[in-house]
Amino acid sequence: MADQTLLAIDCGTQSLRALLFTDKGDLVARSQVEYIPYVSPRPGWAEQDPEIYWNSLCAACQELKERHPTLFSAIAGVGVTSQRTTMINVDENGDPLRPAIVWLDQRRAEAKFGTKGLIGMGLKLARMDGLVKGIQTQGKCNWIMQNQPEIWEKTRCYLQVSGFLNHRLTGRFLDSVASQIGHIPFNYKTMEWASKYDLPSLFFPVPREKLPQLVKPGDLIGTITPKTAQLTGLKQGLKVIACGSDKGCETLGAGVVDDSMVSLSFGTTATVQTTTEKYYEPVRFMPPYPASIPSRYNPEMEIFRGFWMITWFKNEFAHQEVAEAKELGIAAEEVLNRHLATTDPGAMGLVVQPYWGPGLEHPCAKGAMIGFGDIHTKAHIYRAVIEGLGFALKDGLETMEKRGKFSAQRAAVSGGASQSDEICKITADIFNLPMVKGRTHETSGLGAAIITATGLGIFPSIQSGIDAMVHEETVFTPNPANVEIYSSIYSRVYQRIFRALEPLYTEIQAITGYPE
Repeated sequence: MADQTLLAIDCGTQSLRALLFTDKGDLVARSQVEYIPYVSPRPGWAEQDPEIYWNSLCAACQELKERHPTLFSAIAGVGVTSQRTTMINVDENGDPLRPAIVWLDQRRAEAKFGTKGLIGMGLKLARMDGLVKGIQTQGKCNWIMQNQPEIWEKTRCYLQVSGFLNHRLTGRFLDSVASQIGHIPFNYKTMEWASKYDLPSLFFPVPREKLPQLVKPGDLIGTITPKTAQLTGLKQGLKVIACGSDKGCETLGAGVVDDSMVSLSFGTTATVQTTTEKYYEPVRFMPPYPASIPSRYNPEMEIFRGFWMITWFKNEFAHQEVAEAKELGIAAEEVLNRHLATTDPGAMGLVVQPYWGPGLEHPCAKGAMIGFGDIHTKAHIYRAVIEGLGFALKDGLETMEKRGKFSAQRAAVSGGASQSDEICKITADIFNLPMVKGRTHETSGLGAAIITATGLGIFPSIQSGIDAMVHEETVFTPNPANVEIYSSIYSRVYQRIFRALEPLYTEIQAITGYPE
């Protein structure tokens, strides 16, 4: 048993997890509180009561204390990592003024900047008016200013989920630089709040006084207050250390410290991300995010709905498998692995393009399944979904490699779906790269624990923390025969699907109005 433990709070879209790690990287205790990801007061909206996040944190900590009192009493420090781009308006006491607008929300604001005058004319001539307008319309701060001005007037701080939880823990409006990801006035190049005339401030005009103070990953946020100690069971005065976003902490927890390696996140949003000292935009106007390692960047490509599609598949097609898993007391994905084990690479010609949610690069895109025949079963559909996600991530990696002028040699897999060895094997074959899986799939929490340990002085640097706490458990080596099949499908079919269907996606959008 460790002399001291590190508490990582990982607040995701569908659950909050309180995780206790040793300074050797061992996950010794875990408490998870699940909740409905969001409610939709109107079609396309996604909102959540912020108190659900806080109440879940309190419940998870109290459960850990009850089940593992010795480990809990040995906590040396706390670090928070959370979902990105879910924003909360709070008053001067840190109490929410309205429901949080979750990152899945699709409402649109009215664009104000660059729509008139010489700037508007210049953007139109440069054919950038649509892009600039689209970026602004996604800003939920803009929507609140325009539609709920009374809420905006009362807002003391406009916060990420991490900032909200950090305030509840310490009473201070501080957050990590590495958590500032989304439609906010943040300068990603300098990693600080944007100045008045920087484009992010023109796109998202949130006054500086309504934003939290930023500190670097590993810096002190504050200490546990007496009220928080009573609600959570944590010791009063315990240090809370600034960490980073869930994806950034996941990349760090996977041991990805440079672009010789990439991190594949098999989460609600699927991402491919790497770490670099160089600033470059993987897609125009899509900056690299601030990494959880100070002064480094995390270029990223994302599949918006990603491995949420497994949830979609379970809800729509796999009631029998879900019921069987519940009876056996195992995850439904373990039962679904049978579909992967009993089908061949290529899913008998069924190919999926997993654009179940539109992205910045393809705003009119929709998902597609092509190649159906009477031979196809539910198992083929599931395999095609997993393969489609792999193809989409591979496409993202190739875009990043071209823009960043690098060539990845290995990949690390993280996130809930990485618990499936079958999914990891398929991904290794699609990427034709060794896929590394760590000792724990709770990689975001591990990354937060490493940063917390470094901030507490347990390690002299992030790198030494990684060396001590990140452990490879399994390496999935590509199967040459499968690589050949996937390479052909990817280059001759998958990469041509969007170009072939894009005109039809545009027509569908014009007819139905979806996506907006």
